[in-house]
Formats: sequence, structure tokens, C-alpha cells
Amino acid sequence: MSALLVDIRDATVMVGGNRVLDGVTLRVDEGDFLGIIGPNGGGKTTLLRVILGLQRLESGSVRVFGLPPREARSRMGYVPQHLVFDRSFPITVREVALMGRLQHKRLFSRYSSHDRRMADEALDTVGLSHLAGRSVGGLSGGELQRLLIARALVSEPELLLLDEPTASVDPEMKTSMYDLLDQLKQRMTIMLVTHDTGTIGRHVSRIACLNCTMVSHDSGEVSRQDVEHMYPYPVDIVVHGVPQRNLKSH
Repeated sequence: MSALLVDIRDATVMVGGNRVLDGVTLRVDEGDFLGIIGPNGGGKTTLLRVILGLQRLESGSVRVFGLPPREARSRMGYVPQHLVFDRSFPITVREVALMGRLQHKRLFSRYSSHDRRMADEALDTVGLSHLAGRSVGGLSGGELQRLLIARALVSEPELLLLDEPTASVDPEMKTSMYDLLDQLKQRMTIMLVTHDTGTIGRHVSRIACLNCTMVSHDSGEVSRQDVEHMYPYPVDIVVHGVPQRNLKSH
């Protein structure tokens, strides 16, 4: 039986007087590739923040690797949806990747040869080795997302959390991104927040539908009832061919 990595029970989160998560229960086991879908404002990013120990619960409990989330951060990698930075700041692709090693370093200590090797291996994994010496400001949106994944990989995570990694990339780069995730799922557990409902069914092992409350499936399919639960307004569902299916019937 796979080890239990994330154990969330009846979690409720209030933000600014609003209930963002309401009694959410979720289990993530070692080896899972969990896709989390739902509308904007449905609590997806908040859920990741709960797992990272960045968001306080109003009620309920969360354990990651059997520990309070803050104590388990060194075993997690996180790829945010947006990275706001000054594109004129003089920092290279390799230097950003190396930042993933900071949690393993003492204050003011230098990067070791092992740190640099890990950064180079991560850049090779995401296909950015040829850009290692380039300024980050010159990267495209898709290249920047790959760099953020490399930075997370450098920390050698057992659990990888990704928040909308394909949101601002073109279709070709999106395909390339999913190819990368298909490789990574062979060696780590992945939780992927996405709006890309037409594609993830071919890649993830499970889907969780989140709109304040959650419905979880032990497959890559969702039902029409789940869609109606997530989106409280009329939705037209268009599905193109069985290979891209993620509705139970269409």
C-alpha cells in the first residue's frame, strides 16, 4: 500500500470574512498525480497554501508526511502561478535554479559543487541547459515556467505542487509542459492545479473538483454533475474525441 503523503480532514479556511474552503477532505498517496480543477476563486491556490503551511485553518486538520506542513516544507517543491520580478535585474537562468538549494544551506554559505550539479541536472530535465547563462529577463513565458519547475526540482522534492503552470503558454509549449510532467510523475508525487480540463484527463491518475467544497475521483474522469457543482452558472461542454475524454459520458 502506498504511503500517505497529504492528509487533509474537514478543512475550513476563512479569508477576509469569506469561506474559501468549506470542510475539504483530501488524501494524496505516494505516486499520485492529482489534477485539481475548478473555477476562479474556488480555493485551489488556497488549498496549496494550506499544504505548504502558509494558510491557517479555521477548523479541521492537515498533515504532510505525517507532520505539520511547516515542518515538511523541505520535502516539497512549489511552482507558483505568477512570478513578479524586475526583468532588468541581472540574474541568470542558472542562478535562479540554484535558489532551489537555499533551504539546504546555512545563512551566507556558498553554493557547493553538488548544488551546482543539481541545478545543471534540473535545467537539463526541463530543457533549458542551453539557456543557463542567459538573463532571466529574456525568457518567454513558457521558458520561465520551466525555469520555476527547475528551481523546485533542485530542492529534490518528494511532493511537487504546481499552480497553473500552463496558464500563460502557447499550445506547443503546453504540450511540451505535459510531456515534462509525464516524466516527473515517474519519480515524485504531483499535485497540479489547472483550468485545462480538456487535457489533464490523459495525464493525471486522479482528479479533484474544488469550488469551496471538494469532490475527488480515483480516475481521470469527471461527471456532468461535478461540472455543475463547480460552476454555478450554465456551462456548455464540448468534448473532441474519446482520446481527450474526461467526462464519463458524452
